Amino acid sequence: MSYGNPSIQSAVDSLIAQDVEKIIILPLYPQYSSTTASVLDAFAQALYKHKKVLPFEFIHNYHNHPLYIKALANTVTLTENELLLFSFHGIPARYEAEGDFYSEQCRETARLVAKELNLTENQWLLSFQSRFGSEEWLQPYTDELLSNLPTKNIKNIAVICPGFAADCLETIEEIAEENQENFKNAGGNNYRYISALNANSDHISFLVKLIESKLD
Repeated sequence: MSYGNPSIQSAVDSLIAQDVEKIIILPLYPQYSSTTASVLDAFAQALYKHKKVLPFEFIHNYHNHPLYIKALANTVTLTENELLLFSFHGIPARYEAEGDFYSEQCRETARLVAKELNLTENQWLLSFQSRFGSEEWLQPYTDELLSNLPTKNIKNIAVICPGFAADCLETIEEIAEENQENFKNAGGNNYRYISALNANSDHISFLVKLIESKLD
């Protein structure tokens, strides 16, 4: 883990001890951002401590992989008059201006899942969450959007966060709890958070196949 145990360093130590011939690095960030490179930096530092040259492959993203899209779509079942909101973790807008492809990949993920679900353009929206500081971040902002939707007579919503391979404080507290309260306080009726893929069998099967494809 980048922040926790087992750490990247301990994982590399273990792999070196097993005398592996190649290491595949798979950050569980489906959409690539320049910040994802921090994982590669941590790996390089961990490997450097062993003073060993070892082949490795870094999987930058899997935002449009058919099996990932299918796994996400399989978690979604919309009820009548329910709108689907794709909420992704936000980044400063200047990253995009500097050439970061993150927002483009987020939008492609959402479009592909919507297509898999046969949704019309009026049945889904996309937003970005968890901004902080004073500078502008990617928009629309999830919290503001959810507070405004009831004024447009959109009062039934399901929210999914495709950028998270597993649920965490951000998805559970901010999205599932705090934003639900904001939505209902603004006049919304039904708010449903769709859990991350977590240990879903479709998810695990996809990750295994993704890694196996890099073993040749």
